[in-house]
Amino acid sequence: MKNSIHVDLLGTETRYYQTPGFRTRVIEAGKGVPLILMHGGGGHAETYSRNIKPLAQVCRPMAIDFCWHGLSSKPPYRQGNWCRQFTEQVLELIDAVGADKAHLEGESLGGWICMDMAINFPDRVDKVILNTAWGMEMPGADTTDLDSLRETSVNALNNPTRELIRKRLDWLMPLGGVTDELVTLRLALWSEPQTRKALTEYYERLFSPQTDALLFKDAELAKIKAPTLLLWTEKNPFAGPDVAERLHRVIPNSQVHVMMGAAHWPQWEKPEEHDEVVIRFLES
Repeated sequence: MKNSIHVDLLGTETRYYQTPGFRTRVIEAGKGVPLILMHGGGGHAETYSRNIKPLAQVCRPMAIDFCWHGLSSKPPYRQGNWCRQFTEQVLELIDAVGADKAHLEGESLGGWICMDMAINFPDRVDKVILNTAWGMEMPGADTTDLDSLRETSVNALNNPTRELIRKRLDWLMPLGGVTDELVTLRLALWSEPQTRKALTEYYERLFSPQTDALLFKDAELAKIKAPTLLLWTEKNPFAGPDVAERLHRVIPNSQVHVMMGAAHWPQWEKPEEHDEVVIRFLES
């Protein structure tokens, strides 16, 4: 039986960093090079609650709430490349802790921001972990699961009940792993009016045809020079291990690890394996 989120986070610190453009909630521990842990769309810092203390053996893991998410600030959305606001939030956080560069891990949406950082701000990036990442073009991919993601997300935001929140989380972890505690936490966050409004607009923008132009093409991904771990899963919705192998062929200094028996939250579903693989990668 897994520990509760509260027990997993004993010994960590929750801090709020005020930077020029954002107020960012961070759960952190450890010392040394920061490892910015970035959740997926609709998520929050507790996505990595099972990993922060183990990873603190080798670095300074910092699990964040993205802007518009969790308890971080909800600035106005920008026209054009609104996704860049996430990147600017991470850059300002790295500045705020006095670091020149950081390791990055991003799950789903977080992987998109990792790629943006590695492509467009390479001098601020040490090593990169793309965890079941999204944000790149996937020619010929079946988008049926993405339609399901949109439906379950919007339904849960329009009417945040335990049943609909659990259905949304079950999309992430169809093999099991959704706990009552996690449902309670997500329900509390998604019931807050400002967060509901901000996330509703997030999903409207995310699934707008205009956002397709922001997806990274292979030629851009080939510019990533940072050592990159493609941390994928056997049952990742909408982008299976074949996508990780394709990215491996495109990103020069990359390696692949596929976790069996996991879906879209491998850091939560298989925390011991996740942490072992990430620590080995960071120390290599």
